[in-house]
Amino acid sequence: MRSVFGKLQLAVLVVGAVSAVPGLAQDAERGAQIYRHHCATCHGLDATGNGPMASVLVIQPKDLTALLDDQGVFPTERVVFRIDGRDPLVSHGSPMPVYGPYFEGRDVAIKTPAGQPVLTSEPIADLVAYLETLQGN
Repeated sequence: MRSVFGKLQLAVLVVGAVSAVPGLAQDAERGAQIYRHHCATCHGLDATGNGPMASVLVIQPKDLTALLDDQGVFPTERVVFRIDGRDPLVSHGSPMPVYGPYFEGRDVAIKTPAGQPVLTSEPIADLVAYLETLQGN
């Protein structure tokens, strides 16, 4: 009996360790699909902020091709937090739609340019990877 219990404990530890491993790869192509479905209406297909809904917003959507800071660094944490609602943005009199609930999935850790991990869902990680490819376009 003790042997079976010991094996069960080991199996639980192994499964727990595997599920806690952060995702290492971000898929920019999947991120592009997510962008077209959820973001292009306001930010435009070219991500410059000129989507079909932009004209009805009090605060115009951000040009997502120009997110780099003064040192040319992509603001990973800020982008993740805007998308998932941890850093709300006011637009047309109410917060920017929080798409975090639409992007639920396996949690992964992505690294900021400074090397700090940011926990988010895999779809948001993919979207961020896509947005990074747009910089300077």
